Amino acid sequence: MDSGINNTLLANIDARTTLAGSNKMEILLFSLGTSEIFGINVFKIREVTKTPPITKTPNMHPGVVGIISLRGNIIPVINLASFLDIGNGGEIGETMMVTEYSRQTQGFLVESVDRIIRVDWEKVKAPESMLTGNEGLITSVTKLDDGRLVSILDVEQILVQAFGETDIPDVNPVQSEGEMTVFFADDSMVARKEIMQVLDKLGVKYYQATNGKEAWDKLLAMAAQSADVPLVERLRLILVDAEMPEMDGYVLTRNIKSDGRFEGIPVVMHSSLSSEANRSMGKTVGVDDYVAKFNPTVLAETMRQYLER
Repeated sequence: MDSGINNTLLANIDARTTLAGSNKMEILLFSLGTSEIFGINVFKIREVTKTPPITKTPNMHPGVVGIISLRGNIIPVINLASFLDIGNGGEIGETMMVTEYSRQTQGFLVESVDRIIRVDWEKVKAPESMLTGNEGLITSVTKLDDGRLVSILDVEQILVQAFGETDIPDVNPVQSEGEMTVFFADDSMVARKEIMQVLDKLGVKYYQATNGKEAWDKLLAMAAQSADVPLVERLRLILVDAEMPEMDGYVLTRNIKSDGRFEGIPVVMHSSLSSEANRSMGKTVGVDDYVAKFNPTVLAETMRQYLER
């Protein structure tokens, strides 16, 4: 992909707020030198360039090939073929995707970048067990019009394996009367583990779901069981990811906010998509707050504000 194509495809990402509530996502397709097709959410991509000279660094994960200087910032570079142990992973990809995750920047080396496609989240499915051999590095799959499968990477899992998990600091338990219960939805195994650790330190009970559709079905079941008691007395907060198979966090939030049974229950969006465009998208569907992944202290204190009301 040359710089002209790159500018055409990626220059207006922050203007793509029309996707909010449409249950659609845009995926950048790329190759790692095999017949498999991979994808990553366009909102995670800052730019695509030819692979620059890389400075090797010692004592890193084998998939981390080194660091580069990008406009005055030093960022790590990950060779995805090596990381996923496919193809000739020892070769350096010719193309680098510069990605932003939770306000941190890194480069992903790939063989080539193809194009951007727009897909319905309901057509994005969790992978079957036979596709998850890369320790959960594939978070979901979708299908192209010609029947070929696209494997969508779990960037959170890749970065945790490359650089380690976030330390969860000690936080004071929530001080409030009555039952403290949170419902959260996230398709990333890493994110769910981190959220549970924060909630455990807050001393809060929780229910969880692994995608937006599952979350909405469970929330509807909870509402049906609370016919005689306002649901807000049982459920104090809902935490949603933005990107989730089958139903994204924007549609899930819109469903919650348009159903009177959930009145008074705040919805906090917790996402690695940390641009202002994504915050604006959250506001358009009614989220009460937006927290970028993954800062456990900020997440804990944001939830505390709502739980201790």
